[in-house]
Amino acid sequence: MPATEHPRYARYVALGDSQTEGLGDGDDTTGLRGFADRLAEHLAGHNPGLCYANLAVRGRVAEEVRAQQLAPALALRPDLATVVAGFNDLLRPRFDADESAGHLEAMFAALTAEGARVATLTFPDPARIAPLARPLGPRVTALNRRIREAARRHGVTVAEAAHHPVVTDSRLWSPDRLHAGPLGHQRIAAALAHALGLPGADDSWTHPLPPPAHPAPTGWQAATAELRWAAAFLAPWLVRRLRGQSSGAGRTAKRPQLLPVLDAA
Repeated sequence: MPATEHPRYARYVALGDSQTEGLGDGDDTTGLRGFADRLAEHLAGHNPGLCYANLAVRGRVAEEVRAQQLAPALALRPDLATVVAGFNDLLRPRFDADESAGHLEAMFAALTAEGARVATLTFPDPARIAPLARPLGPRVTALNRRIREAARRHGVTVAEAAHHPVVTDSRLWSPDRLHAGPLGHQRIAAALAHALGLPGADDSWTHPLPPPAHPAPTGWQAATAELRWAAAFLAPWLVRRLRGQSSGAGRTAKRPQLLPVLDAA
């Protein structure tokens, strides 16, 4: 293939959890967008007639993504798929990096075996987004390493979000610090487009944002902000976990069938 040519895609399918569903980018009333929708829009600009399905459901761990989304994804015969899952696993008390990565690898293997090009990404250090999440750092490192290894074995493209400081800029994240905000979803889509070598993509997603208008709080102000965040978001999340509740209970995929991208919004 000449260097100026790029692969053509007709069917893009996204598998994953709340990030792929688009939480933090819109809402359930006005509609969620998210990085997968944004990536589909980028693809459609260079692949007329592209159809797109999004099978992601919030709250799902990697095992559930594999059990509930892989077979429907394969049935749609994608030529491009994104698999972004595992962050919910990191938050579970009994996290096992090998087990979580094993479910991701099974999806990588099944999709690539059917001829799909597959892309995924690594996760940033959560302590740089929410200091109270510092204990999760070693888990993220372990999972990222296994994602890279599994991707290498199956020819999966990896967008290395973990490597760039801008990814943990608070302005890219929603107030809950668990989900990307609109700008964050834009950057994730751009990272995947760049990793895939799509036309019009470049490394500008790695560039830092302009300096903030107001400096970040320090000292007691920073501590107060952390306590407010914990009360507003961490505590309710912990209560749901203790009760065995999932944010995705009773929910289904927002876009389970392949539809033309221009009909998405």
